[in-house]
Parts: sequence; structure tokens; C-alpha cells
Amino acid sequence: PKTDIVFLKVHKSASSTVMNVLFRFGETHNLTFAFPIGGGNQLYYPHHFLARFVRGFSPKSPRRFNILCHHMRFLQPEVQKVVSSSAVYFSILRNPVQLMESSFVYYKGTSAFSRAHSLEEFLSQPYRYYNPTVSDSHYARNLMTFDFGFNPDGEVSAERVQLMLKAIEVSFDLLLISEYFDESMVLLKEMLCWDLDSVVSFPLNIRDSSTKSPLSDTMVEKIKDWNRLDWEIYTHFNRTFWERIDRDIGRERMQQEVKMLRERQAELARTCLQGMGSVAPKDIRDSSLQPLQHGNAKILGYNLKQGLDKETELMCRRLVTPELQYNSALYKKQFPQKRP
Repeated sequence: PKTDIVFLKVHKSASSTVMNVLFRFGETHNLTFAFPIGGGNQLYYPHHFLARFVRGFSPKSPRRFNILCHHMRFLQPEVQKVVSSSAVYFSILRNPVQLMESSFVYYKGTSAFSRAHSLEEFLSQPYRYYNPTVSDSHYARNLMTFDFGFNPDGEVSAERVQLMLKAIEVSFDLLLISEYFDESMVLLKEMLCWDLDSVVSFPLNIRDSSTKSPLSDTMVEKIKDWNRLDWEIYTHFNRTFWERIDRDIGRERMQQEVKMLRERQAELARTCLQGMGSVAPKDIRDSSLQPLQHGNAKILGYNLKQGLDKETELMCRRLVTPELQYNSALYKKQFPQKRP
């Protein structure tokens, strides 16, 4: 199994669920994480990543970490200072239309979105609300482009788009697609030589459907237009994703792998969860499993079954622990407080 990994955690793209997979694997195999100084959950985002943002990094005696997976704005020369040269790089993409709809709800408090009553209103005159010079403007336009380290307000010429796609291709070994999450996990498992249980997950940081709104065709086109760079990245890597499946696995075997993954997930849901699925925030009984609520989104969570044996309880708890709680538990484990 490969243990040196860089995951570029793109915002609002099922990346919290992927992070849980990495947290669990890292914890069970005693791997080191490149944590932000101070133990937060972002590496000084939205600044471009620098090696010195990582706790325990020192240029004098460069220490290599196994897993780098916290939110960052990608800058490969700096990333290379904290991980081994053989590290596997991957990320996840999401259809920019759904991404924008999700961001508008989740990042409602940001400068670009706070004054617009609806996404429709924002898109009817984006420059009335959007100012590229404001520090949180990246949430409102070409968010994936920004997270990969590029300029979200750059011109959309064929040449520039090609250079950007090429740069991503050169840096990353695999780009997952969140709309095909199970297929993505199978590809990841193959690339990392992991077993099935390592990539099984329950969806984390997901919104209650009551806060989702359907989009008209006109809106869809406006979103694609406004996020043209993201759209170019997504359509290109969605195509290469399927090309890779055809080349490395084949559709038939992929179907079987996905079926096995879903069966295992259902089995774990029966073992671990009360009521088999996610519940509204107000119905989560264990406060340590309460996910962060943000913006106007309602983030769902889980209840574990009572009376599980110790080992099963631990396995189940890891699967449903929200990102912030899991992050701080692993941070404390890696940097234990010295007793006075």
C-alpha cells in the first residue's frame, strides 16, 4: 500500500468524505500528517501553500510527512518540500454548476454573496456584487481554478486553458469526480494498492436537501459562463476519468467493484448506524459527532448504534466523525501536550 499522499482538498466537492478516508488510513497505519501550525483545518488558505505553514517543518532539517490533505491553495514547489518525492498526488472535481449552487448557500456570508438575495440575482449582474480584489472573492468564481493555484479571473483563451490543463496533468496522478464518487474510490484504491475497507465511507459534510434549489436551464448556462475556467477543467478531466477506467479497469469490472463497495457500505451502515442513514443536526444525539453548521446550509450527521463492542464502536465512530473533531483528535495524537 502507498503511504505518501498529497490530496488537494477542493472546496465543496465531497472532499470531506475523502479526507475521512485519509484520516482513517493514516490513523490505522500510524502515519504522519502535515498539520497546519496551530492545528487548524486549513493551511493558511487562501494564500498559496508554503512549507513553513506545516507544524514541524524546518528548512534546516526538512522532515517528510506522509499525508498532506488539508485545504490549501496548491503550489507544488512548496508542497515538494514537505512530502517524499515518490508521493502520489490526487484531487477531486465537481460539476461547477452544482459547485456554485452549493457555494452560494455555504458561503452566504462572504462579500460577493451576502448582498445578493438569490443566486439568480447574483448572476444577473455579477459585477455588482463581485469584486476580485476582495480577499474572499474566490468563493464566488472559478473556485476549483483558484484552489489549483491559478487566477480565477484570468482570460479564457484556448492557449491559456491548455496550459492550465497541462500543468494540472503534470502535477496530479489522478483526478476524481465527485458525481461518480464510488467509481472514484475504486480508482483510488487501485492506484494506492489499498483494500476495499480502506476506501469505504459514509458521506460527510452533506447538506439537507431542503436547502438545495433546482436550477433553470438559463441559470445553468449563466453559471457555466461565469465559471468558464472551472468548466474547462471539469469537462476535460471528466473525460480522462472515463478514459482511464476503460484503459485500466474496464466498465464491466468497474461495475463489479462498485457493487462490492456499495454492498460493504450497506453492511457497515447496518452494523454502525441507527436508522441506516444521515439525520438532521437537531437529531444528532452525541454532541461529539455534531458537524460544523455553516452559512445557510444544514449539514447532516449520524447516530451510532448503542451497545456495540469496543472494536466495532471505534471503527464505526471513525467513519462518522466530522472533519473538525477528527482533525483535532489526530493533531493531539501527533503532538501530545507535554505535562507541566
